[in-house]
Amino acid sequence: MHFIPEKLDDYVVAHSENEPELLQQLTRETYQKILQPRMLSGHYQGRVLSMISKLVNPKNILEIGTYTGYSALCLAEGMQDSGEFHTMDVNEELFDFQRKYFDKSEYGHQIFQHLGNALDIIPELDKTFDLIFIDADKENYPNYFNLIIDKLNVGGIILSDNVLWSGKVLEPLKPDDASTKALLEYNSLLKEDSRIETVLLPIRDGLTISRKL
Repeated sequence: MHFIPEKLDDYVVAHSENEPELLQQLTRETYQKILQPRMLSGHYQGRVLSMISKLVNPKNILEIGTYTGYSALCLAEGMQDSGEFHTMDVNEELFDFQRKYFDKSEYGHQIFQHLGNALDIIPELDKTFDLIFIDADKENYPNYFNLIIDKLNVGGIILSDNVLWSGKVLEPLKPDDASTKALLEYNSLLKEDSRIETVLLPIRDGLTISRKL
């Protein structure tokens, strides 16, 4: 997804931080072996996630939607040495793939995987978080927000991916398009909720940064 001309997008990537070797390996294996490899955050967005995490310097991070673990490893780069990273996904077939790359990184001992429905797992987590990344099924974005907002520390950050949904947020809503409908609701929720302040960035497929007041 390019919201600016592709040549200019290439220039942006070329003049941003290089992609770490481990993440290059993860990308190659994802494209070789895993369905829907475009779900990867990828080089540029991954460096954006890494930079935001380093600026926040979170103790505890929560991720909803692990896929093959790329975004988790990017976000873990800014995590405190005493912190924990909790990531959850419904796809049990990816569990061992994720673990392999987590354990290859320096953060493996801090990353905890949760397999199952995030709506069931989140209420069971007896922790608060400084950084939360939402990149899972779009229909549940509003539900995820309602579950996590009280687990987010004051000053903490929510990052929400795919909020522009390939531009579908501007198109007439189709009656059977539950994902776009949920994202429209979610984007309005982030704008209007007085507990947070929000900026939507046109990075890749749209990335929202929300800070708890």
